[in-house]
Amino acid sequence: MSRGSESPVRYFNSSPEEVRLVVLMYVRYRLSLRNVEDLLFERGIHIFHETVRLWWKRFGQPFASKIQRQWVSRIRGFPHWRWHLDEMYVKLNPFGI
Repeated sequence: MSRGSESPVRYFNSSPEEVRLVVLMYVRYRLSLRNVEDLLFERGIHIFHETVRLWWKRFGQPFASKIQRQWVSRIRGFPHWRWHLDEMYVKLNPFGI
């Protein structure tokens, strides 16, 4: 087996799908480490919050890069894609002055 095809999580006792789920929950939904731990416990996955932090530091950037590459390739599939930017300005006056 070549080194390029080996899984980056091959030395951990968890599946790559489990590691990906943990990292995406932490990064995508901006949950705390302990919130991710609690949500995974409800799903039957027993992981300590420090494991979440370790996996995020180790696998966060590669997962984010892969997701971005997939997103860009899907966007390039649409030839008439255009970016639209909507802006809104809201001024709040809490003192009623």
